[in-house]
Amino acid sequence: MPSFHFETVWHLDAPLEAVFDALADSLHWPDWWPGLVEVRQLVSGDEQGIGRTQRFVWKSRLGYGLRFDIRITRVYRPRLIEGEACGDVVGIGRWQLQAKQTGTRVRYLWQVRTARPWMGLLAWMARPVVIWNHHAMMREGRTGLSRHLRDRAQLGNGERW
Repeated sequence: MPSFHFETVWHLDAPLEAVFDALADSLHWPDWWPGLVEVRQLVSGDEQGIGRTQRFVWKSRLGYGLRFDIRITRVYRPRLIEGEACGDVVGIGRWQLQAKQTGTRVRYLWQVRTARPWMGLLAWMARPVVIWNHHAMMREGRTGLSRHLRDRAQLGNGERW
């Protein structure tokens, strides 16, 4: 089956802890990440989140859906969240965060291979389009997270409801 190695870097104008908290709260990602249809808790995990397993359901910009579970394998607050994916894709996802003078640098690594035969066929035939779709959805995630963090900061300051 085809494999993909994606690296995405976001620069967010928000403190490290706030970004980490938003990324760790993946049950609420559908509130701000277009294309993410549902996140459902399957296993709660320990107090750090290790072992937490959630099912993610995505609808791509190309119209196909992806369903996979992520089991959290490592958490180093507030710098790292790593998990193993299984389902329509199999592999590893890793959020790495770094404080910067202007906010937070987020690096996301997504190393997966397709697990369904139809996806393998699509990936071989339309690899550039699949890559474009991934990057477009990640840009939408960055925009949504930035807006979400800005709104939460304004709520915390009493400026907005």
